[in-house]
Amino acid sequence: MNDLDLHTPLSDEQRSRIIDTIAEKVVGKRLETPAVLFLDMHKPLSWIAGQSLLVGAPLLGMLFGAQSVVDISKVLIERENIDKLIERIEELSVNIDNTQEQV
Repeated sequence: MNDLDLHTPLSDEQRSRIIDTIAEKVVGKRLETPAVLFLDMHKPLSWIAGQSLLVGAPLLGMLFGAQSVVDISKVLIERENIDKLIERIEELSVNIDNTQEQV
């Protein structure tokens, strides 16, 4: 954990990639409704959630990669990213629903 980048803000491209990855996993498991509800209800606590990930980074880093945990925490710390994540989950959900209707 010596080389973790805790202080450099994420670029727009990195932020979008992380949001897309999370949204794709949520929609892939068809959990978009509970995820959107959970994110919307806990939006005021997003900063605390991001900080909690940093506290748990040593343990979570063994499972998911330390820098990935730090990057996700950087996304969660900014409340507007929660709105972007909700929007992305809804977009992907609509796209999947439209694709299934065409089949």
